[in-house]
Amino acid sequence: MKAIIFDLDGTLIHSAPDIHAAVNKTLAETGDGELDLATVATFIGNGVPVLMERVIAARGLDPARHAAMTATFLKHYEADPATLTTLYPGVEDALEQFRDEGWVMGVCTNKPEAASRAILDAFGIGHFFGAVVGGDTLDVRKPDPATALAVKERLGADAAVYVGDSEIDAECAWKAGMRFALFTEGYHRAEDVDDIPQDARFSDFDVLVAVVARLADELR
Repeated sequence: MKAIIFDLDGTLIHSAPDIHAAVNKTLAETGDGELDLATVATFIGNGVPVLMERVIAARGLDPARHAAMTATFLKHYEADPATLTTLYPGVEDALEQFRDEGWVMGVCTNKPEAASRAILDAFGIGHFFGAVVGGDTLDVRKPDPATALAVKERLGADAAVYVGDSEIDAECAWKAGMRFALFTEGYHRAEDVDDIPQDARFSDFDVLVAVVARLADELR
């Protein structure tokens, strides 16, 4: 059985606006100013603890405040994680086509699992995914390959294609022995997407089914 494993933030959903809002609510509680959306978007991908490390560094704050600020951020974000978030165009149609073609699908993200499931359900796509591994599901996070391999195992798959938007996803896929399709419109940090290891790339979900079909023969 073959599987497709998706990243979440910057791949299936454009979540930066809600993450940005929660970051600024966290900073506002203690009068620490705010950050713009473009800056916060570059902090996304390594999970909430790293996100807050980057926020603290950007504002020149005391690192000792990390735990408290992380808790405050999660309070704001988890209260309503889908107010400003949107699905990328074509996502639902692509998921329906993959399902109809017999693919099993899962999500591998550094976002907390409960928030991830809540967002997937809020957009009515949770039923497509047979497994969700979040940043707090295991003792490790991406790019540790154990995360992607856990999704693959829970899906009962023999091989998988990984679809993500960042260097973190690329590294995770490579270490897990999976082919990687890069969504170029997400939150990668590289200025040139050629610098991100990839087996294929796409900017429109309307072509993803064809991209995955090309990679399917290369599955390990």
